[in-house]
Amino acid sequence: MSLHAGAATRDISPNEPTQLCGYPHVGRISTGTHDPLLASALFLSNGSSFLLLCALDLLMLNCDVARRIRRSVAEALGIAESCVLISCTHTHSAPITLHYLPFSGDIAMPAPDPSYLAFLEKRIAEAAIAAKDQAQPAELAWTSAEAYGVGGNRHSPDGPTDPEVGVLAVRAAGKFLAVALIYGMHPTVLHEDSTLISGDFPYFARLQLQEAVGQKAVVLYHTGPAGNQSPRYHVKGQTFAEAERLGRKLGNAALASLQDLKFSSTVALAGWLEPVELPRRKLPSVAEAERVLAMYRTDYEYLKARGTTPAAVRTAEVAVFGAEALVKMAQAQQSGEIDRMLAKLVPFEVQVLRIGESCVVGLPGEMFAEYGLQLKQRASVKAYVTAYANGELQGYIVTPEAAAIGGYEAASSLLEPEAGSIMVNAALAGISALKRNNAEGVLCDPLA
Repeated sequence: MSLHAGAATRDISPNEPTQLCGYPHVGRISTGTHDPLLASALFLSNGSSFLLLCALDLLMLNCDVARRIRRSVAEALGIAESCVLISCTHTHSAPITLHYLPFSGDIAMPAPDPSYLAFLEKRIAEAAIAAKDQAQPAELAWTSAEAYGVGGNRHSPDGPTDPEVGVLAVRAAGKFLAVALIYGMHPTVLHEDSTLISGDFPYFARLQLQEAVGQKAVVLYHTGPAGNQSPRYHVKGQTFAEAERLGRKLGNAALASLQDLKFSSTVALAGWLEPVELPRRKLPSVAEAERVLAMYRTDYEYLKARGTTPAAVRTAEVAVFGAEALVKMAQAQQSGEIDRMLAKLVPFEVQVLRIGESCVVGLPGEMFAEYGLQLKQRASVKAYVTAYANGELQGYIVTPEAAAIGGYEAASSLLEPEAGSIMVNAALAGISALKRNNAEGVLCDPLA
């Protein structure tokens, strides 16, 4: 049977004022909605295998919550969990949806509202079911673009970055049914002074595409490894005008890649999902963590007093946030809270979806861009990497080099840098497994 595809969205914006999460120390109660937060779903079927991609305009989900939602969606669709990938865009202007140890006790991170999580789970399932119910004969094509000027490495303009935008285009009856984007950049144009609910610049990228290919087209936005990526050195201000400028720039880059595509209605589909054991970082004592915090505060005050560039001052400020998180984690280690939290979150999982001759890799947590680049370079097929998939990891996954230098992400990491390489290797094994199964004429049967 040839490809069938369906796509749908559901509004997941909260109905009442809510604390927006993503920035420490700010009681940031929403005062309205600039653009609706969406759960966007794309269902694919070739008659024997079925996949679902789902993108959520949220910061992050705890692994246990993401797993529960994935399981309920898989059951509703009658497909295997390995064939359902759920990721968050990582917008910092959305409701709180996770318990996040590095921000514990902070006014900016109260416990998530159980009623909102229940509402969220219901809406995600609705989007997934609607996507399946609307499936029709379709064809798809993979392509990629390069987006420059949207953002880059947030520590140095010359630091490692990945400008590639993965683009999956799905067409039905000669019209665009859906476009999925995969791009690694923090959606943090909007800062803590903004109290409007928003998807940040990805919303405007979505808008740019829909204005060109059709308002009915569903645009899914998956954020790639972006732990050390942001618009910091590219914005002229933290405004919606800037979010629109950067988002439309990204949208235009993706649009240019949609020309002269070779669509196919004969598409291999398969899913792979495996748990991984990730090494915990040996945290310092509370006293040592407090000494680190004092050092970062001194550096920040010094740079601020010197009138250094806003980007440099912001880098120093968030390093203070990281050191504060380190104190929280050291205290949690001392009390045993970390052990109790990890018991709820494990297993951590790595996922691979085969879509045609390419693969989508789903990695949990906030990965540094270098890990995504490594994975792409080593993969035996064209691979596109999304992070914030199937849950978070209570901090960043930094490189060994970043761990040695220190700073915000390194200070607030719960896991050793080795965790990044472990997940890359696991994903490569998954890609090989799906490739091998296809060579043998047997794709992973999601209904088995």
